[in-house]
Amino acid sequence: MKISKYIKNYIGGALVPADSGEYLDNISPFNGEVYSHIPDSDITDVQKAVEAAERAFPEWSSCGIEKRFRILNRLADIIEQNLDTFAHAESMDSGKPITMSKSVDIPRAHANIRFFATASMHYAAESHHMEKSAINYTMRQPIGVVGCISPWNLPLYLFTWKIAPALASGNCVIAKPSEITPMTAFLLAQACEEAGLPAGVLNIVHGLGTKAGQAIVEHIKIKAISFTGGTSTGRSIARIAAPMFKKLSLELGGKNPNIIFADCDFDKMIFDTLRSSFSNNGQICLCGSRIYVQRPIYEKFKEEFVKRTQFLKVGDPFSPITDLGALVSQQHIEKVMSYIELAKVEGGTVLCGGNIVEVTDEKLKGGYYLRPTIIEGLPPYCRTNMEEIFGPVVTITPFDTEEEALQYANSVDYGLSSTIWTQDITKAHRLAEQIQAGIVWVNCWLVRDLRTPFGGVKHSGVGREGGWEALRFFTEAKNVCVKY
Repeated sequence: MKISKYIKNYIGGALVPADSGEYLDNISPFNGEVYSHIPDSDITDVQKAVEAAERAFPEWSSCGIEKRFRILNRLADIIEQNLDTFAHAESMDSGKPITMSKSVDIPRAHANIRFFATASMHYAAESHHMEKSAINYTMRQPIGVVGCISPWNLPLYLFTWKIAPALASGNCVIAKPSEITPMTAFLLAQACEEAGLPAGVLNIVHGLGTKAGQAIVEHIKIKAISFTGGTSTGRSIARIAAPMFKKLSLELGGKNPNIIFADCDFDKMIFDTLRSSFSNNGQICLCGSRIYVQRPIYEKFKEEFVKRTQFLKVGDPFSPITDLGALVSQQHIEKVMSYIELAKVEGGTVLCGGNIVEVTDEKLKGGYYLRPTIIEGLPPYCRTNMEEIFGPVVTITPFDTEEEALQYANSVDYGLSSTIWTQDITKAHRLAEQIQAGIVWVNCWLVRDLRTPFGGVKHSGVGREGGWEALRFFTEAKNVCVKY
């Protein structure tokens, strides 16, 4: 298993170039240089992948849960055994610190595969007894050929989060990683070969969303789409897929509130708030970018939060002491900077950060490095507080009452996650019930149990992933009624 300068598609069990022979540049945010090339795939490559998946589906769907369990666990073992290779590729592609790739992204990727391989072994059917008449039981059967499209922020983490339940359920998959972070998907293809995954069960098609991604969404033989990414792209996918009656799971944007009450455990809160603000450069859909602090502790919070943020080390993703690496692309850092300028126009004061890092290390020059940024003084309903930035930028706002905090929290179009900090458990339950979000953390952040449902409300998406919800999505329910 090795990184290659020329990445290939994985179709029908073989590593192949795009049918056109064309390639796209893969630029590392580490230094802004082209370090590999990816296939510029289109509808022709997707068609070949679908044909391979259709050939593989009868055997894969009927080979038995135990066989799928063994193969998928071998795949997880291979990823785990090649941790360093995968982690290096992830950091080179995405700019995130190698410490995060090694401790979060790659371990979670093989954990995803193990979890769903095992879960499929324990999935139980329902039955309904009609007294002295009949019994009904529910069969859950694989859909067939499904499409999985993943984003750039957690490349292998979210790629496997989609692929694993689809494969464990007996489906065959056409998967497209982000063209911005393709390398670990390419390494995964090599791992599939080594694990003995039958040809055509998983097909990985690289390329642009407007070509390869569009072809996956539009293909009549692909019966379900699982997508994680921006809300505008999700809206376009729904517009195409809904009239075709495809199953849809759309995990979209977030603008998550972090509500901090005066009675919180301050030390624990400040530690986790720093994490929830700037982990992965704020490029996690679950980051808390709107921070609301009860007025009695607002000044204390501001002083400590700014001080700790200024101590964060921005720089070389491959240094073990780096806290924040590079943003993912030139286009993205320009977008984030435009929001910082917008915040100033809207009346905000930049308390720290807000500027591009002038690196002195020659090997980092050309990379996309930005100081973590804290902004205060903005009106609650301005664009900076309402629109997703997806970078190391947070706003802080004081509040007085529980009702005011709730109003602020629910004021945006998004509803993915939220965090509440309070020692009053009654208040926490009361707020959790009323917050418009698919996930509520109380006195913690990003504590994830793979058995629980994951997803948002409003413009943050449709459907749920994780646990039994994912296995339900990738199967169709069939009722069988037997009269006696």
